[in-house]
Amino acid sequence: MTTSPQTALQLQSLVKKGGELEVSLARVAVPLPKADEVLVRVEATPLNPSDLGLLFGAADMSTARASGSSSQPVVTARIPRERMQAMADRVDQPMPVGNEGAGVVVAAGDAPEAQALMGKTVAILGGAMYAQYRAIKAKQCLVLPSGASAADGASCFVNPLTSQGMVETMKLEGHTALVHTAAASNLGQMLNRICIADKVKLVNIVRSNEQAELLKKQGASYVCVTSSPSFVEDLTGALVATGATIAFDAIGGGPLAGQILAAMEVAANRAAKEYSRYGSAVHKQVYIYGNLDTGPTVLNRNYGMIWSLGGWFLTPFLQRIGKDAAQKLRMRVMAELKTTFASNYTKDISLAEALSLDEIARYTKKSTGAKHLINPNKGLGD
Repeated sequence: MTTSPQTALQLQSLVKKGGELEVSLARVAVPLPKADEVLVRVEATPLNPSDLGLLFGAADMSTARASGSSSQPVVTARIPRERMQAMADRVDQPMPVGNEGAGVVVAAGDAPEAQALMGKTVAILGGAMYAQYRAIKAKQCLVLPSGASAADGASCFVNPLTSQGMVETMKLEGHTALVHTAAASNLGQMLNRICIADKVKLVNIVRSNEQAELLKKQGASYVCVTSSPSFVEDLTGALVATGATIAFDAIGGGPLAGQILAAMEVAANRAAKEYSRYGSAVHKQVYIYGNLDTGPTVLNRNYGMIWSLGGWFLTPFLQRIGKDAAQKLRMRVMAELKTTFASNYTKDISLAEALSLDEIARYTKKSTGAKHLINPNKGLGD
């Protein structure tokens, strides 16, 4: 077993009873891996939107203040009183953050499956990834292909499995084409590549003409721009052309989900043979899977009676399809890691830099193409 340090740094998020968020770097014990576990020296872990929810909770980040030292920074922010109820279950509990990442196995338990991973670069999903070291069961590791770096494999799980999960959900529920919002994101670009390869019709919704051009250059056939005066007309035309009746919405708040349902209804009625005062007989489904807009979801009931709006989350989907089907999706990720499932990052930062107020402002901006990658061992000793 390779010698590992006794302690290392871990980023933790703490909600205090008095209504204050504190995010800091804690020095924690480096665990000895159990028989069926490995110890991974984490070298790359993405700042996903789902991570930011745990990292900063319900805090008002416009009130954020920095203290501590350059190597041990502390960020505090006020949590509005009306938001504290949502934080009740995590009050006074320091919480590690980071859903996924990748790194090198530096120690392993005695079990053969653990020993077989020694020295390998692996991708892992299991939380607490914003740390220099992470102990995890060997069976939860995916060995990266030869020549792939930790940065290549850092986002092996959330976006690749979510994008595949959308297509699989479409098929399971009897739809034949789909709609995706915030479609110029890393996830959206993955979904576009999957749909092109699998010959699935996809309607991409983006905010700007620049994002539309990005997707069109990557082969997207249908791209609708929400800022265009002709957005609703363009969306309806794309739905008529594709027959899409299921959508996955990363925005959440605002009128977009309702606009999609309404456009689906108009598209369905164009193919209807007779009028029904209850609307079309076509089932229209929108799943909200993100929260880029934290405001209320606005629905104007102009899409008949046969429709559904619900939430979609990766973990229940994987449980729904079972271990064998989920493993098949993971294997596709490994086989197409540098093509279909490649991720792009604008900046590689350290744990300390992740607590810089300037960096926080950048990676919480929720702008397409501005994803950050943390290297927990960058600029830090063991």
